[in-house]
Amino acid sequence: MRAGQLAVAVGLLALLCVPAHAEDRDISRDTLPANDGWAAEGAGTTGGAAADAEHVHTVTDRAGLVRALDGGSDTPKIIKIAGTIDANTDDDGDRLDCSDYATGGYGLKKYLAAYDPRTWGSAKPSGPQEEARQASAARQAERMVLPVGSNTTIVGLGDSAVLKGASLQVRNADNVIIRNLDVRDAYDCFPVWQPNNGGLGDWKTAYDTIWLTGATHVWIDHITASDRGHPDAKEPTYFARNYLRHDGLLDITNGSDLVTVSWSRFADHDKAMLIGNSDTATSDRDRLRVTLHHNAFESVVQRAPRVRFGQVHLYNNRYEVTDDDYRYSVGVSTESRIHAENNAFHAPGHVEVADLVKSWNGSALHQSGTLFNGYPVDLLAINNAYNSGSERDLTADVGWTPTLHGPIDSAAAADRAVARGAGAGRIP
Repeated sequence: MRAGQLAVAVGLLALLCVPAHAEDRDISRDTLPANDGWAAEGAGTTGGAAADAEHVHTVTDRAGLVRALDGGSDTPKIIKIAGTIDANTDDDGDRLDCSDYATGGYGLKKYLAAYDPRTWGSAKPSGPQEEARQASAARQAERMVLPVGSNTTIVGLGDSAVLKGASLQVRNADNVIIRNLDVRDAYDCFPVWQPNNGGLGDWKTAYDTIWLTGATHVWIDHITASDRGHPDAKEPTYFARNYLRHDGLLDITNGSDLVTVSWSRFADHDKAMLIGNSDTATSDRDRLRVTLHHNAFESVVQRAPRVRFGQVHLYNNRYEVTDDDYRYSVGVSTESRIHAENNAFHAPGHVEVADLVKSWNGSALHQSGTLFNGYPVDLLAINNAYNSGSERDLTADVGWTPTLHGPIDSAAAADRAVARGAGAGRIP
């Protein structure tokens, strides 16, 4: 064989040996690996891997996605999203905006005039404009809310699959996989004014980008979740409060259990992830078991995550603080039991180590191997020293030790790996 022929042969052999990537191979029947977090407990999480050919769908628009979801049925199904799907479209695929949903005489200027605290006071909004807001919101919800049933896998095809303007809701469902998908801008056209929220009042929005409520055995992997397109920071201020348009990027509430969130990117958002929605929901005890590993939290103001009741394993995650309004990353709330290890934080000079953790009625936090701007720190000791006299100290005993997990890298190694590999379109 001549030298030139040999070079060509070697080159072809090398191409044949290159590992397949998400855009080259079918990932739709992948199941959660054994021991990969809480979602691997028991029978594990297989999503729609058992779907027959009739229930494997490739969808390119909202109408096709709605048909494939089948009203949130439990039939095993695989849904492959190709390109960009916008939930705010009509049945013909034409774009809808907030004015298309408004009904009953609703108008923002009218709403603001009706419930101005200087004249309305602190009572809960009621009357014609609030009724019109509710009716308008219901019309938008009909388009935005997409129910995901049991035994379902949703995957993005290639490296550019996008679902925007939607709220994927896994409600009382079991065995669900969502992977390789950019989910963005669950934009609420009709926030409600809550005069007594937080003492100063606040705007409350209706939609989480992904909401798990009463859901079990869920694997969320290599997603990118953000407000891209309509950041709340650019919204106006009404009644001296930011006119919020987005709720959580991923909320896990109402007794959800056995969830693994891996290699995902949560970005450019205020309240990223809530695990447990109420201090009084004592039925959540022994549930809300969640593993978060190899995720990137970038320019997130708070809730990364905030936890009530749950046993949460938080390891090998990367935090990049850039928002001027940053409040905290890890929220330790009522009866939460967070086991945090080998996480890396990057923050500008005005953010201190003590700012990374905030406690509301929390009592314990296990932490080890934490890096802050490249230096090892003890979040627990610094938090307790900083908050002495104002909050009770957190203990290191959370009452459990994680056993369902893969190899745990050093924070430095995980930091580099997550920066390269987290998010949609990056499945190796």
